[in-house]
Amino acid sequence: MTAELNRDVLLVEDNPGDARLVEEAFRESGDPGRLHHVVDGVAAMEFLRRDGGYENAPRPALILLDLNLPRMSGREVLAEVKRDPVLAQLPVVALTTSQSVQDVARCYELGVNAYLVKPVDLDKFLEAIHKLNRFWFHIATLPVHRGSKTGARA
Repeated sequence: MTAELNRDVLLVEDNPGDARLVEEAFRESGDPGRLHHVVDGVAAMEFLRRDGGYENAPRPALILLDLNLPRMSGREVLAEVKRDPVLAQLPVVALTTSQSVQDVARCYELGVNAYLVKPVDLDKFLEAIHKLNRFWFHIATLPVHRGSKTGARA
């Protein structure tokens, strides 16, 4: 018997339209994953540290992180996650409109696991999220997080 797989995803996105598209793509994929959504970097860190009203938040198997966020930028969240010994192993995918060469380089310097530019076309956006979901939960092997009873291997 295999353990139940962790398919919790934390979406850190301040644009309600983009958040709805990601939610729709996850729903359409038929995957049993659970998408949790916060709208800024401060809330993301509270969720990840189980603080500020998120005491019962699950440890996500994957973080989808917009870079341009209020209160605390995605770059700052990424740096903080990768500095924290409890959170550092969590895979982080930058999901952003920025095509800046500097943003791409900086995110990889900070330890991002992948950088995905949000497609402008609706169908391509949905397809990108489906592929991202398939890769991270059906192809890649994710680490079992400390304190977690389950891994995220499909």
